[in-house]
Amino acid sequence: MMMTMMQISSNARRISRVLPVSISLHPDRFLSSNVEKVEDIRTRNHHQWQLPRSFSFRIPRSSGITDGAFLLHTTNISQLDCQSLCSRMSRACLTTEASTVTEGSTEAVNEFYLKMLKSVEARTMPPNAWLWSLVENCANREDIKLLFQILQNLRTFRLSNLRIHSNFNSHLCYRVAEACARTGALDFGKKTLWKHNVNGLTPTIGAAHYLLLYAKEHNDAKLMVEIMKLLKRNSLPLQPGTADIVFSICYNTGDWDLISKYSKRFIKAGVKLHRTAFGIWMEFAAKLGDVQSIWKIEELRAKSVKQHSLETGFSCVKGYLLEGKPEDAATVIHVLSQGLPDPKKPGVALELQKLVHQWPLEVVKQQKKEKRKKLAGSLRSDIQKMVKSLLDMGLEVTMDLKDLIKEEPIPS
Repeated sequence: MMMTMMQISSNARRISRVLPVSISLHPDRFLSSNVEKVEDIRTRNHHQWQLPRSFSFRIPRSSGITDGAFLLHTTNISQLDCQSLCSRMSRACLTTEASTVTEGSTEAVNEFYLKMLKSVEARTMPPNAWLWSLVENCANREDIKLLFQILQNLRTFRLSNLRIHSNFNSHLCYRVAEACARTGALDFGKKTLWKHNVNGLTPTIGAAHYLLLYAKEHNDAKLMVEIMKLLKRNSLPLQPGTADIVFSICYNTGDWDLISKYSKRFIKAGVKLHRTAFGIWMEFAAKLGDVQSIWKIEELRAKSVKQHSLETGFSCVKGYLLEGKPEDAATVIHVLSQGLPDPKKPGVALELQKLVHQWPLEVVKQQKKEKRKKLAGSLRSDIQKMVKSLLDMGLEVTMDLKDLIKEEPIPS
């Protein structure tokens, strides 16, 4: 019996040197004063204590099982304080930020930022009014930088303390993008369109419109292209208002290829274009003298918009003149003037003036040199015939044939 026990003990020691021993932490199995100390600590921290399923480790020959068990428990005890330690580190980090944010930012924004930061450090959600006031008072890039910092802190606070996983509502993103455009902080503005972001913003097409309006104001086609890429990458739906702004930028920068590219994208996406967008698009085609494009766009317009605007109607007039059909051009003007409400009828005379005095010069310049002289002569002749037809129809025009004949010849 004694020999058998000695053999078992010898085998056990040999196995312990070769294989790691798997031990489940059940304190009642270990009889040691050290274990009693651990049990006392475990009782005091019962609200934080979570027993792991199992631990595997190699027991040194110089140590007893009881010592090994105590070391494991001690390791877990140190992990119990991780959350409080991280919290203290987080507050220290926020305090460090607060001490360096005042440079370059406006007084009002800095004040709201610090108040919100202290509220978060105290583990209380700051009032919404503070955040809205901060957004409204942003006046420069440094203010926007503070805004994005506090948004990230608020998102982390909502997630860790309030267990709110959703982003802020879309209206906040809308106002943040407005502030970015207002201050010219376009790099931050682009971040408002990111689907996945650390600031808790919910991207909206309305936010993109603010950035596009900035691009329109500054004739920045490059910025417009970047924003359109972000819309596609983040699956933001295009809207008719988006096309209005994009088409305006393309027209103002004289980029026909770009408007052709984006018009296909809008149509493919099923966007119902406004009359404004059709007007810009057709007017651009008429300025270039592209008759084929005028009629293709007109066909699309007729399917979605019943009534002509002044821009689309006079683009058709120009198309007929380019084809050498002055009588048809006069008919379109007559029908357009009859269908417009009284407040808009003076616009017909204004558009007619522009057609006679400005458009021929613009369209001739867009042609190849060998075609300019011929086109200039035909337009001069056909415009005279169109005006005569309008007078014959009884339409009141501010110029007659004598005034038209006195106009300087179209340069070739």
